Amino acid sequence: MPYVLVFFGSLGVDLIPIMAPPAWTVMAFAITKYHLNPWIALAIGVPASALGRYLFSLYIPRFSDRVLASKKKEELRYVGKKLRGHLWETWFFVLGYTLSPLSTTALFTAGGMSKVPVWHLLPPFLVGKFVSDAMMVKAGQYASGGLKDMMHGVLSAKNIIITAVTLVVTAAFMFIDWHALLVKKTLRFNFDVFK
Repeated sequence: MPYVLVFFGSLGVDLIPIMAPPAWTVMAFAITKYHLNPWIALAIGVPASALGRYLFSLYIPRFSDRVLASKKKEELRYVGKKLRGHLWETWFFVLGYTLSPLSTTALFTAGGMSKVPVWHLLPPFLVGKFVSDAMMVKAGQYASGGLKDMMHGVLSAKNIIITAVTLVVTAAFMFIDWHALLVKKTLRFNFDVFK
């Protein structure tokens, strides 16, 4: 039963289009609370996360039509077109992006809006996600020592700073004028992204 929580929890958080906890936190919680084998939890949670991102990329074009301004949608489509380049370049970029601490929401939003084939994104996403989630889960296991310690550590100054930095980086990604950056090679921000 706890592995079902890992599957549906990892799937669920990666279906959410706005800031949600990363899937590794669901896995780390379940591993700590139910004393699960971390490698089995990762083998279940990572594919569930990939399925969540795939489903996300299918519905996000319709969702973004209702929420995002047309200029921001155009920029995301432009970034998505860059994902349609040479396969090995796309895979290298997606792998590197997935290994970074950045949320993959923007990556799959751009891919979904541009109708990038799923095989351009999912194989390197699975590899990068497994590696990064394994590191985060093992670090979480080491740091938590138990569920009680993990729950007390959620509101630590370190976690608040990490969350704030993640929000700033994600917001910066959303507000960067990608067309100006990639085509004109100038960094500009556009804060008019919502309808």
